[in-house]
Amino acid sequence: MTGPAERVVLALGSNLGDRAATLARAAADIAELPGAALVAASPVYESAAVKLDGVDESAPRYFNAVLTIDYSGGPHALLDAVNVIEARHGRVRAERWGDRTLDIDVIVFGQLSVDDDRLTLPHPRAAERDFVLAPWLDLDAAAVIPGRGPVRDLLAATGTTVRRAADAAALVPRAGR
Repeated sequence: MTGPAERVVLALGSNLGDRAATLARAAADIAELPGAALVAASPVYESAAVKLDGVDESAPRYFNAVLTIDYSGGPHALLDAVNVIEARHGRVRAERWGDRTLDIDVIVFGQLSVDDDRLTLPHPRAAERDFVLAPWLDLDAAAVIPGRGPVRDLLAATGTTVRRAADAAALVPRAGR
């Protein structure tokens, strides 16, 4: 499917290897996807690792960022493309919610609602994740997760624990640079 571009929000995370370089390269890779135009990239945030059992303070910490893109393909094509980018950056899917070199989640795809065996949109846990909400709010003070509400209100309800990563804040390229 190709057609009019939809505004898409992507969340990126990395807790293995050179986290900042991985996020910067992944953002550039996403911007180079056919049908994609980078609109904005957030500052980088740092967060504790979240595992199936909850926060794991003993695991390496994540660097996180949010990108907004305009994308003219379909949501499953975008999912396939970001999965290829993850694999190129050494992503191994051995453990659900395990440590990883790169994780790219499709958070929202316009106003689209999808729930199938490969993809759920809006992302089912984005409204609970301060490491998604805080950087997204930096990009769009009026951001809303369809069906869940304003990002500002959702972030306030999370008990925010993320912080900007001062040593990596400028490493994710901004649109137009």
